[in-house]
Amino acid sequence: MAKNSSARKSKKSSKTTRSRGRAKLPKRKKKTKKRVAKKRKTAKTKPRTKAQTRKTTKKKSKKTKAKAKTRKTTSKKKTTRRKKAATKIAAKNTNIVSFSQPTPITTILNVGETAPNFTLYDQADRQVSLSDYSGRRVVLYFYPKDDTPGCTREACSFRDNLMQFRNLDAVILGVSFDDQQSHQKFIEKYGLNFSLLCDAEKEVANKYGVYVQKNMYGKTYWGIERSTFIVDPQGKIAAIFRNVKVEGHTEDVIQALSGLAA
Repeated sequence: MAKNSSARKSKKSSKTTRSRGRAKLPKRKKKTKKRVAKKRKTAKTKPRTKAQTRKTTKKKSKKTKAKAKTRKTTSKKKTTRRKKAATKIAAKNTNIVSFSQPTPITTILNVGETAPNFTLYDQADRQVSLSDYSGRRVVLYFYPKDDTPGCTREACSFRDNLMQFRNLDAVILGVSFDDQQSHQKFIEKYGLNFSLLCDAEKEVANKYGVYVQKNMYGKTYWGIERSTFIVDPQGKIAAIFRNVKVEGHTEDVIQALSGLAA
């Protein structure tokens, strides 16, 4: 028994000596999100000196001034670009008017006057003159452009009522500034059964006074005023329809022709 007690005491003494030899280190505290946030808040809420506040205000004012300068320069550049573009467009338009377009003649034709004679090419590259149809009635109608909504409805209305025009011994001739290829496509697309003439030089439109200045969406330009002239067998103007509205126009022309026949 004495031996066991002495062995236990020796074990205890060895443990105490070991524990005394090792110095206990302080436990490291783990950095949590809350502690990091607190540190940041304390750093932000530290009182600044007057010199620091002045520096920050100066920096801010410099940045705002620089931004304002850049905005001004960009706006100036944009305005100059727009002005240059507008001047280029104006120069192009003036060149087009002076070279490609003839000076419009303000001719006003009246009923009873002789219809100005002309010779133009049709969609098949054939020459067509008004004098070719002497002794017959001619429905000469001017329209702005091929394959546009209003012009298409007008042409298709003449097409659908062609038999009535033939019964009244009338020929239909359409005139616009489009070329022969455009006329041919327009005829083939809608199955038109009458000739379309090319007035590329605007001479015939000038003679009949339908080449006028137009206004659309605040922009002025020169173009054809939708008009129809009925020429009698003697070559005189029997009826004039200016600034035509497409709806009901064919019926008005047929009515005028039937009145002449009577």
